[in-house]
Amino acid sequence: MEYKFTTDNFDAEVLQADMPVLVDFYSDRCMPCRMMAPIVEKIAEEYDGRMKVGKCNTDENMQLAMNYRISSIPTFMFFKAGKPTAVYVGAMQESELKEKVEQALLK
Repeated sequence: MEYKFTTDNFDAEVLQADMPVLVDFYSDRCMPCRMMAPIVEKIAEEYDGRMKVGKCNTDENMQLAMNYRISSIPTFMFFKAGKPTAVYVGAMQESELKEKVEQALLK
């Protein structure tokens, strides 16, 4: 299941999550972000129950983007126990994102 993270639910859904979380900071007007959307959705399905995976629209949640210093999109940020543990910027192949997910789960 792919989550939608917003300013209103970020604390509960990401920072207080009882499992690792992958947040895809994106914008609908960003072509690389749109290219990554089906890959992120697939990762969300594949890792359901092991990792929470979701998207945060930076246009609609500018304060969150500023808080986490998102300057380029897409930005993929992994959280564990309420803290960012890894950040990756830019579009990538599905296999590369999967590899980063596996690394994040081991941290």
